[in-house]
Amino acid sequence: MRPLITTLILATSFAAQAEQHSADVVVYGGTSAGVIAAVQAQRMGKTAIVIEPSQHLGGLTSSGLGWTDSGNKNAIGGVSREFYQRVKQHYDKPDSWVHVYQNRYGRYRPKDDAMWTFEPKVAESIFEAFVKENGIKVFKGERLDRTEGGVTTVDSRITAIRTESGHVFNAKMFVDATYEGDLLDAAGVTFTVGRESNSQYDETLNGVQKAKNTHNHLFKVNVDPYVVPGDKSSGLVWGVHGAPPGEDGAGDHRMQAYCYRMCMSNVPANRVPFPKPDGYDETMYELLFRNFEAGDMRFPMKPDMMPNGKTDTNNNCAFSTDALGLNDKYPTATYAERDRILKEHQRYQKGLMWTLANHPRTPPGIRNQLNKWGLAADEFTDNGNWPHQIYVREARRMVSDYVQTEKDCRRVRIAADSVGLGSYNMDSHNVQRYVTPEGFVQNEGDVQESPGGAYAISYKAIVPKRGEAKNLLVPVCLSSSHIAYGSIRMEPVFMVLGQSAATAAVMAIDDGIAVQDVDYDKLRERLIADKQVLDIPKNSPPKIVIPKSKLMGIVIDDEEAEYVGEWTSSSSVGPYVESGYHHDGNNGQGEKKAIFKATLPAGKYDIMLAYTPNKNRATNVEVQVSSGNLGPWPGPTVNMRKKPSDPNGFVKVRSCVCAQEMEVTVAVTNKGADGYVVVDAVRFVLVQ
Repeated sequence: MRPLITTLILATSFAAQAEQHSADVVVYGGTSAGVIAAVQAQRMGKTAIVIEPSQHLGGLTSSGLGWTDSGNKNAIGGVSREFYQRVKQHYDKPDSWVHVYQNRYGRYRPKDDAMWTFEPKVAESIFEAFVKENGIKVFKGERLDRTEGGVTTVDSRITAIRTESGHVFNAKMFVDATYEGDLLDAAGVTFTVGRESNSQYDETLNGVQKAKNTHNHLFKVNVDPYVVPGDKSSGLVWGVHGAPPGEDGAGDHRMQAYCYRMCMSNVPANRVPFPKPDGYDETMYELLFRNFEAGDMRFPMKPDMMPNGKTDTNNNCAFSTDALGLNDKYPTATYAERDRILKEHQRYQKGLMWTLANHPRTPPGIRNQLNKWGLAADEFTDNGNWPHQIYVREARRMVSDYVQTEKDCRRVRIAADSVGLGSYNMDSHNVQRYVTPEGFVQNEGDVQESPGGAYAISYKAIVPKRGEAKNLLVPVCLSSSHIAYGSIRMEPVFMVLGQSAATAAVMAIDDGIAVQDVDYDKLRERLIADKQVLDIPKNSPPKIVIPKSKLMGIVIDDEEAEYVGEWTSSSSVGPYVESGYHHDGNNGQGEKKAIFKATLPAGKYDIMLAYTPNKNRATNVEVQVSSGNLGPWPGPTVNMRKKPSDPNGFVKVRSCVCAQEMEVTVAVTNKGADGYVVVDAVRFVLVQ
């Protein structure tokens, strides 16, 4: 009889828990955006419920991401700024400084209204205070039932959602504030995963990016990828795939790598040693060892300092905390599959830290440097001092009637229905590790391009396309291309969009309409009244991108040039051809050269060089032209502080005559340069 009694007791207990809950607005996902959305709904006189799958509020903001990537902080307003003002108020109190004196932390500035770096537990306490002060009901440990019937819809409206425990939540409006977009998927909303091709939205930074990969996160030395060095038949070491990386600009299924933003401490009384994880496998770190042994001795992580001797530790260099490729299936995976993927990420990253601190193949200098650190003993105390939330840099992205793209980030296109501003770099971490044609390992996918200022995010990008989910708003997995999402995906921006989403939800309730039909002028008026920042500053000109296809002649872009010495890609000053330009860093004069080659049919050509002018440029840039067996013909030196008269940014270097088809080389050097040397493109224009 005991099994029957147990079954009856369990069934009765389950039935008692499977309750019905109702609110005006139900927010699925207690991320930073989710909490702020609920706060806004309550402040506007509606009831709100937050459903959080974990046991903690705040998402990444309270799980180690304490170094706020914000771009222009003046673009952050509303309740989002209120959060950072509360951070400042906390650290204004002397007793908040337990391990480090207040005046010894350089990012605490007494006169500022807000503070942008903080400890995880401080962030979580602020989110908890938000929900308590506003009387918001929170259900923790409740995951959406993603099986059939988990989301009930009638006439493209969500009427109820069910969690795995059997709880049912009814509402007039719903907000999907998760990093994964599980609710929008279950509601039948169109979404995408991975990188679009550049051609899909007329972008330059999307898709595969071998050429534009930022230099700091590449392998800088030759590292053999095979288990037995030089022997392809022995197979590849852990972390390298054997498929081609893809053509530059082509779309694929890959996403930015994930990692845990560890909170480390350099205070002996508040640090614990990095643990050796169960299932530790040293073969996972063979590339790390070989990279060290090949001479790359960079410290493979970036510990940004938080208050009280703690860090927000980020990925850095060729082999670090980002687990490239482990997350490819995560966005649409089942909960069981996600749990396995998360455990594999933890095994990798915990093992990495133990390896760097203890393994004999780790150079002594690196071991000694790392052993000044440990996990912060007073953070994540219910999880072995490990962050609760992995950094889901991107997962599903909604596809709506307006897709934010690189053109929005560069202000070539400006949304007329702004509900918030972004301003951070178009920032994609690496997505894959592959074998080069030369037989060495290399990373691909890391792009860092500044938009050069704030840009608008469209209201239509946070609501489903017309005809889909009429009462759902999506402030996190919003409608955006991969590369634009790399800029939008900042926690303060998510909070801004969470507030705007909730405001629109309340207006849709009051007017009895679909979220797609909310009156923008009315929405804008309320957002501004609530201190949201919606308008691009007047000193933010568009970053004009000039496609090669619109230029006459034979055009060789800077991405197609050959370089001697170390040059840096940039897009800080426009206009420019394609995605940006290269500069010499104003150093190593006489050691650097950018070489452009083209095979020209017979004829006479004007040779033209493009650069972006600025007051820090060199006035005496030497340009050499050569062809066939002829030595270099010196062209006139170029004054790169002077704006070219050509509207596309080109100046004529010289003319050349090709009696027959021949290869012509244009070399731009920094010999004797008195400022930055910039190369954008070279153009050969047939004149007769």
